[in-house]
Amino acid sequence: MIGTIPVALLAGGLATRLRPITEKIPKALVEIAGAPFIDHQVALLHRNGIRKVVMCLGYRGEMVAEHCGDGSRYGMNLSYAFDGEKLMGTGGAIAGAKRLLGSKPDDVLWVMYGDSYMDIDYVAVLDAFLANPSHPLGLMTVLKNGNRWDKSNVVFKDGRLIRYDKKNRTPEMDYIDYGVALLRMQAVERIATDRPFDLAELYTALVTEGAMIGFEVFERFYEIGTPESLEEARQYLQSRAGKSK
Repeated sequence: MIGTIPVALLAGGLATRLRPITEKIPKALVEIAGAPFIDHQVALLHRNGIRKVVMCLGYRGEMVAEHCGDGSRYGMNLSYAFDGEKLMGTGGAIAGAKRLLGSKPDDVLWVMYGDSYMDIDYVAVLDAFLANPSHPLGLMTVLKNGNRWDKSNVVFKDGRLIRYDKKNRTPEMDYIDYGVALLRMQAVERIATDRPFDLAELYTALVTEGAMIGFEVFERFYEIGTPESLEEARQYLQSRAGKSK
């Protein structure tokens, strides 16, 4: 079933922290361990059985579309949604891609960050979501972070997602939103379209209502948002390439 569920891959950022590397190319095309970062991401998803990706693009997004094409060379089905002239945030990017992601309230989609490499068991995440008897509107993967890789923003106790807030952090938050989520289209319909909208606003509301469950993962993420984190990701992906030879 995982092959039928689309991924909304959020890859529209301006990548200002990576300048001058990203002055002429988008972050997704930054070369790392011998290939553009997007190639590593798509290969990871393919390995986990995912076959449909909708890339939500902004800054120099046409270059990503030209590089990746229809996805056939990856064994994937790729399609594209582009930000308009006005930046509408991560939630707005999902809303703008809605027609490519699902048509029924109960349709399910993945939401992932386009600048992060997240090597987890995607089948296990999906199974936990679909098997949950409460029929949740969303699932957030969480990692015990302790402010190590970024600022923690989640309270997760005894397998329960209790609180999520990116703006009002509290000392008991020792987990972080890992960057892989599942949503039903019913939740996507709640995204405001008349103003810029951050997905964090939707996630906070869903968690507060008890409509979003948590799934703990144990592998750290590697993101390429800064020169320092880019180097960490490069080392990790090069080490993976060495093991696969």
